[in-house]
Amino acid sequence: MSRLYLIPTPIGNLEDITLRAIRILKDVDYILAEDTRTTSILLKHYEIKNRCFAHHQFNEHQSIERITNDIASGMNIALVTDAGTPAISDPGFLLVRACIAKGIEVECLVGATAFVPALVVSGVPCERFCFEGFLPHKKGRQARLEGLKDETRTMIFYESPFRIIKTLQQFAETFGKERHTAVCREISKKFEQVVRGSLSDVIAHFTANTPKGEFVIVVEGKIK
Repeated sequence: MSRLYLIPTPIGNLEDITLRAIRILKDVDYILAEDTRTTSILLKHYEIKNRCFAHHQFNEHQSIERITNDIASGMNIALVTDAGTPAISDPGFLLVRACIAKGIEVECLVGATAFVPALVVSGVPCERFCFEGFLPHKKGRQARLEGLKDETRTMIFYESPFRIIKTLQQFAETFGKERHTAVCREISKKFEQVVRGSLSDVIAHFTANTPKGEFVIVVEGKIK
């Protein structure tokens, strides 16, 4: 039966991909990529010569009907994003929902995603957690933080190097500067780093050391 495959791709090291993912990327009728230029590096590395088309937040509304029609007609299609698992803070959800609505099979392979390794190495309790992804830049940001003020589960956030210090400062104001946290930078890449300590500790670190790369922030929940 034809289907949509969601294929996790490496978040850093190109070796962090499964053999099954490579096989499916070679076998499907075509590949949908968040950025074809980024995906071409991975495809070239593994000698995958399949067709690759752009599918991102700016065109997904217009292309979903065509894609679902292709699958319904018998095609197998793979969706990848620049790094990690599709639909986790990346395009994918709208296409998955459209496929389900049309009775199309959707299969997600296991593989790379940034927040799991960050949580595991954080030293913060990981038996219960909530994933918040990227906070809103402006509208709704403070309301979201206030809503998490009494959260008892470990909280996980994504952030860019341009807003990391501001975000950590807002966390300190909302959760308290002594709240334990771990900031993971460049996971699975050459300069991977984990900075652990109180929020005031990690703020001091990244104030003294220019933030670079992509960040995952793991914050301890409120202790009852």
